[in-house]
Amino acid sequence: VPVCPEVEMGLPTPRESLRQVGDRENPRLIAPKSGTDHTEGMVAWARNRVEELAGAGLHGFVFKKDSPSSGLFRVKVYNEHGMAQRNGTGMFPREVMNRLPLLPLEEEGRLNDMPLRENFIERVFAYFRWTEMLEEYRTGIRGTTSRSRTAGPLVRFHTTHKLTLMAHSPKHYTEMGRLVADAGKRDWDELTTEYGTMLMEGLGVMGTRGTHVNVLQHLMGYLKNDLSSEDKQELLGLIEDYRHGLLPLIVPLTLLKHHLNRHPVPDWVHQQVYLTPYPKELMLRNHV
Repeated sequence: VPVCPEVEMGLPTPRESLRQVGDRENPRLIAPKSGTDHTEGMVAWARNRVEELAGAGLHGFVFKKDSPSSGLFRVKVYNEHGMAQRNGTGMFPREVMNRLPLLPLEEEGRLNDMPLRENFIERVFAYFRWTEMLEEYRTGIRGTTSRSRTAGPLVRFHTTHKLTLMAHSPKHYTEMGRLVADAGKRDWDELTTEYGTMLMEGLGVMGTRGTHVNVLQHLMGYLKNDLSSEDKQELLGLIEDYRHGLLPLIVPLTLLKHHLNRHPVPDWVHQQVYLTPYPKELMLRNHV
């Protein structure tokens, strides 16, 4: 879904350059040559456009680097003396974040960084699964008069994402486990609002080699009685090479999945999103 804020709000092409001026939390959008203030027009357009986007089924959004209308990070904000600090957010992303706080967001230039790219795509697919779960739940209770709210869908969602959360933020994993444990006692909408916020916050934390090694070793624990000593040493060696940055994550993970498929392990292990967080054709774990 392409969006060009400046054109869509009615500015011509070509047009005067724009800049943010004033307070970074409440800046004005000014065309410095003419002095024209486009703030109200941009904010009004952005709020209407974001309402349209809220119904478009988006699962992520990529913004334009450095743009005063579309930049997500480090947008220049000028003071009264014409001096700029890179500490602002574009007018359009600001409205997107206000209206769609869980939507995964990224900036085009940062997607050249492979760990950031992998993290963004992982969040996009996680958000897709989250919204699918919520919609399936709503569809399941539609047309019924019962107000009973089962926590089953959330428990299943959390179970399949356990290792993914461990790889990103053990702190969020622990807190979200407590939240799910009390799920049957909470209102569904209140519960899922809190859980969804924590989910996207937790996945926004960049996983480290240490947290991934912890997950790989955790998975390997389900094979401790099945692997030969040679297989164990081979797998441990690859995990250590990954820990030291000598191999990408895909290498120990591929061998681990091979052994998990050959030996009896609990069903929930095979259901872990961590093993296949997005289509393998993207090959993102070949580079992290």
